[in-house]
Amino acid sequence: MHDLTEPLNIETLAIRAGQRRTAELEHSDPIFATSSFVFENAADAAAKFSGASEGNVYSRFTNPTVRAFEDRLATMEGGQFAIATASGMSAILCLALSVLKAGDRVAVSENVFGSTVSLFSKTLSRFGVVTDFVALTDLPAWQRAVGPKTRLLFVETPSNPTCEIADLVSLSRIAKEAGALFVVDNVYCTPVLQKPLEYGADVVVHSATKYLDGQGRCVGGALVVNDRALYDELFNTLRTTGPSMSPFNAWVFQKGLETLPLRMNAHCEHAAELADWLQGHPAVRKVFYPGLSTHPGHLLALQQQRGFGGIVAFEIHGSQADAWQMIDQTRLLSITANLGDAKSTITHPASTTHARISEKQRQAAGITENLIRIGVGLEHPDDVKADLRRGLDLIATSQSRLAG
Repeated sequence: MHDLTEPLNIETLAIRAGQRRTAELEHSDPIFATSSFVFENAADAAAKFSGASEGNVYSRFTNPTVRAFEDRLATMEGGQFAIATASGMSAILCLALSVLKAGDRVAVSENVFGSTVSLFSKTLSRFGVVTDFVALTDLPAWQRAVGPKTRLLFVETPSNPTCEIADLVSLSRIAKEAGALFVVDNVYCTPVLQKPLEYGADVVVHSATKYLDGQGRCVGGALVVNDRALYDELFNTLRTTGPSMSPFNAWVFQKGLETLPLRMNAHCEHAAELADWLQGHPAVRKVFYPGLSTHPGHLLALQQQRGFGGIVAFEIHGSQADAWQMIDQTRLLSITANLGDAKSTITHPASTTHARISEKQRQAAGITENLIRIGVGLEHPDDVKADLRRGLDLIATSQSRLAG
């Protein structure tokens, strides 16, 4: 195995980092499908259970396959430590349980994933944690929202689904001045396109379910950090509460990481072509994609991202009924709320991913009734455009008749 002591490119790290060959000298990463581990003797068991010596104890919190995925992801992010969890949402919950207590406040960008909004505003509020929602790009609003009790600043960038871009350096500075942790959900970009730790983030959140897997097979999440004390807090919470990633899922994600750089480049290329095409269709009112020069966050994305991602959202001329009709006309795209898949997906955020938050929260996040989100996959872009054209042409024809 390469010793990985010299600097390596992310394409190489995606394939080589984190692997520890066993005595069998396997070439592919093994799956350790075991719930428990055997100790050399009673003293060895006591030492490992107490933490006096390192080693495998129980797969709820120590498993070689899970650890290999954690190490590879942390290395790709430029971090020191990672915690793998059962889902992206359980990763955020694990973080909250580790660092928050009753009376603490958190500042969260308004346009995070709908379930993230619900976790902070509904679940954690029951335990005395207060959440202040802030417009992602409004730096003065962030400064006003942060106070002596603020423990976390939490953002998702690019945002879901309108692809707003956070100023990571400025938000990190606001967090540091307040003594708060700066947390960045990096699900859209992955470490291939963006490394938040380089811009001052303390914690990077992943839903491994998305691009890290890449084929929609398994559910999982992860947290990446550089601070050992924070890692220890996260690890102890995972050990106690048990939102663990299964060894099989970790193995799938680890194999997914091997092709992540190739896939992310292809997702970016296809999404850019689709966004440009959508801009020219008469049924489309507005396109949200940071790769477009007209996007408000385009220049900032150029500075802190290595690509613009595979998510394209757009508003049509029409109502929710028109948006649904357009979606229902597709034959190739998958009508599902997941993203990051090799298969292109299409969804209506207002009635799916963001349906459980209030109308006011949807408006603040820019989730309109005529907004459609596409997770651009790896099919040929011409075929995706042809599949969308059917519904878009119907809308254009209908609008033309109404105008006439």
